[in-house]
Amino acid sequence: MRTFVAVFPPPEVREALFRAARDLPASNAFRLIGQKKLHLTLKFLGNVAVEDLSGVEQALERLRGRHEPFEVETSGFGAFPSGRKARILWAGVGEGSGQLRVVARSVDDLLEPVGFGREKRPYVPHLTLGRSRGRGAKLEGANVSPPKLRFTVSGVDLVESVPERSGVAYSVLETYSF
Repeated sequence: MRTFVAVFPPPEVREALFRAARDLPASNAFRLIGQKKLHLTLKFLGNVAVEDLSGVEQALERLRGRHEPFEVETSGFGAFPSGRKARILWAGVGEGSGQLRVVARSVDDLLEPVGFGREKRPYVPHLTLGRSRGRGAKLEGANVSPPKLRFTVSGVDLVESVPERSGVAYSVLETYSF
């Protein structure tokens, strides 16, 4: 099963971000992922065999009590790899990004002994909003900014990505509260 570890903002935050992304001048160049799917990925695990899932769950259990709940605030729109050739449209995180990095590092630390390599790239907290329909859209010069939205991170989810005819659906397998 295809899995990842993530934080899902509350529905009202996801809805506001999705609306703001639709208002971007370049929004037609992106296939927006849909507000129910907006999340902060902490670690992508890829395909995990069903028999290995309990080891992942046991490792992540140690997140409970390791961190305190904290506030996060969204920041501006951005793109990977750049605003000139945007393939991924995202909303960034300002306040709380340091704490998200600490939690992502904890997830890495806990999952390494059960066979998941450490992330080689630095963690950049962001909410993926859409993917380019073509070779890359131009996002530079966009005058629309997402609203500053605040929410509390009080845990993380282990999520399964389930293929469907219309794309993928996410199913939370377990929540690890702080």
